[in-house]
Amino acid sequence: MMTSAQNRRLGSATLEMTLVGIPLIFVLISTVEMARGMWIYHTLAYALREGTRYAIVHGANCKLAQNSCTVTVGQIATVVQNAAPGLYDAANFQIEMVSLTDDTGLISLTSALASTTVFPSAGGDAIAAPITFTATYPFDSAIAMFWPGAGAGKGMSFTNVTFPASSQEEIQF
Repeated sequence: MMTSAQNRRLGSATLEMTLVGIPLIFVLISTVEMARGMWIYHTLAYALREGTRYAIVHGANCKLAQNSCTVTVGQIATVVQNAAPGLYDAANFQIEMVSLTDDTGLISLTSALASTTVFPSAGGDAIAAPITFTATYPFDSAIAMFWPGAGAGKGMSFTNVTFPASSQEEIQF
């Protein structure tokens, strides 16, 4: 026969697991989301660096008659896209390419992929001329649905954080 003291302790393990389990699950999901955010930022920065490297080796000497290595904004955007696996939202992937004489303005990667404009153009393609790429990419985090009132009346809602990145190099040859 169980005593009244034993009866009172029967539900304590369930209660303790509930009180510890909920914050533990939140910490686990938060850790995964932070890792995913850092991966997206690193991928964005790496893709810009690869695009910049591609552009700096297609500078002044590519305009000479025996060379045909001039590139377009679309070709550079393709290099950026190929270096960014997992960043699928090309419409929200905003990129800007700047040289001494050119500035594409902040355009979507989708628009950049379709561009046939030569980059860098004459005058901005001199050796040691700077080439700067900047970009932004949205990160939708699932952590927000755990904050009280974050999705009140709207169902599940995800917080959007925009990650910026940039890369600058000088034209090599």
